[in-house]
Amino acid sequence: MVGNKGGRKQLGDRKREHAITLRFNGRELEKVKAILQSYNLDFGKRGTVGPFLRKLILNRETIKEKRVPDGISNLSYQLNKIGTNINQLVKVANYRNMRSPNANVDREMQKASELVLELMETINTKDQE
Repeated sequence: MVGNKGGRKQLGDRKREHAITLRFNGRELEKVKAILQSYNLDFGKRGTVGPFLRKLILNRETIKEKRVPDGISNLSYQLNKIGTNINQLVKVANYRNMRSPNANVDREMQKASELVLELMETINTKDQE
């Protein structure tokens, strides 16, 4: 007799193997509890919060206006890298006391500021289009 052995059903390809950990501070946790209560769900009951948050996230539509454009996120990454490189160069120069009388740091910083302002104006004009 081949039949149902009982027990839990096999999930197969629906098995959830990946985990994401969320951490909340006190105020955020109270907001989550309030949201759960508005849906008549018990925060203390095991197996309630995870499925609720999963459905809340996965069934929600993304709003195109609130997304960060791909070019800006890449630009932000590149600016961060440039800042890191500048910091490393300044540390080396200070460590070795390599400041030369010909180097005008103020002039270079002014140029960098102007370039960043021009870049921000370009981004703002593209966002308005």
